[in-house]
Amino acid sequence: MNGIEAHAPEFANGGGGFKPEYFSELSRLEAENFWFRARNAFILWALRTYKPDANTFLEVGCGTGFVLSGIARACPKLALSGSEIFLAGLSHAAERVPSAHFMQMDARRVPFVDEFDAIGAFDVLEHIQEDETVLAQLHGAIKPGGVLLLTVPQHPWLWSASDEYACHVRRYKRAEIEQKVLSAGFELLRSSSFVTSLLPAMMLSRVLQKQEIKDFDPVGELKINAVLNKSFYALMMLELAGIRFGMNCPVGGSRLIVAERK
Repeated sequence: MNGIEAHAPEFANGGGGFKPEYFSELSRLEAENFWFRARNAFILWALRTYKPDANTFLEVGCGTGFVLSGIARACPKLALSGSEIFLAGLSHAAERVPSAHFMQMDARRVPFVDEFDAIGAFDVLEHIQEDETVLAQLHGAIKPGGVLLLTVPQHPWLWSASDEYACHVRRYKRAEIEQKVLSAGFELLRSSSFVTSLLPAMMLSRVLQKQEIKDFDPVGELKINAVLNKSFYALMMLELAGIRFGMNCPVGGSRLIVAERK
């Protein structure tokens, strides 16, 4: 399908859970935005720390390929694969990371068994009603001893118009996502909140969104002042330094999960 290996072609142009037309705008904004850059730093740290000997890596729901592009630069010997249910995202991803293998795939039906040393799903599960099915599928696709890396939005009380526009099904509670990972057969290696230092700013943003819902700008949170952008990135790097030293933050806009298939 357009030169892309397709495992769920019936969903390629309308699989639900996201707006395909958002990919072009996302691709333009994410490279400079503190949130995406900082999240990449967290992901790379987790991958290098918990699976430094990985030879194969699959990102499920790779979107425009921004995460994979960061991994490709940092780990040039790692064989990278990316899957996305929407063809619209894969065209951006293939351009960004020509060395990676891309496929169109439904995360609820993963066509691999004991295939990858590490699999990542970054802000993906919250889009899918059947998140437990996805976790079970990922468990089967990871080699024994391999790791799963997850990021998810956290705290239902932060729910806002941004979540609705992004087609989120949920924001997770810590106990909820950890229990679902365990029930899928994984062993937790690390679980920590992040975006902790920016939680007051997120709460204020949510209050303002409720007051101005008619004028809601779906990408407004990505278009921020350059000084704030640098400041927010610096704060998140301080958070990462703390996590590196063993700190697990109890609250924060997102949660990072690292789990192992025994």
